[in-house]
Amino acid sequence: MSDSKRIMANKAELLELEKGFWTGDTAYYAANVDTECLVAFPQMAQAMDNADLAKTAAKPNRWRDLDIELKGIIEPGSDIVMLTYEARATRENGEPYAALVSTGYVHRVNGWKMMFHAQTPIEAPPK
Repeated sequence: MSDSKRIMANKAELLELEKGFWTGDTAYYAANVDTECLVAFPQMAQAMDNADLAKTAAKPNRWRDLDIELKGIIEPGSDIVMLTYEARATRENGEPYAALVSTGYVHRVNGWKMMFHAQTPIEAPPK
């Protein structure tokens, strides 16, 4: 494939997408998750379809005070991008949360869609 056909990921656009997954609702997930997405959390690892994953965001205002520190981004293919970052946020109950997060996106005709997401909790900073 020639470079003119290569889709270049926009780092700022991808980070805005990521922030939306922390704060968005079911409609946001439905619009920005690929047909299937592989997810991995400490108590859950599985492939989920778009509708089932969107249901996990049914509760609004799940997170606040979100801070994302990008650690790396790679583009292994012309339509795939992977990013990893450290996230710090506060749960709706006030509990601090921190995790190392990796997300994979695939570029479709209607934009970047999340196709992989994993979180590894790390010790949250004291309040």
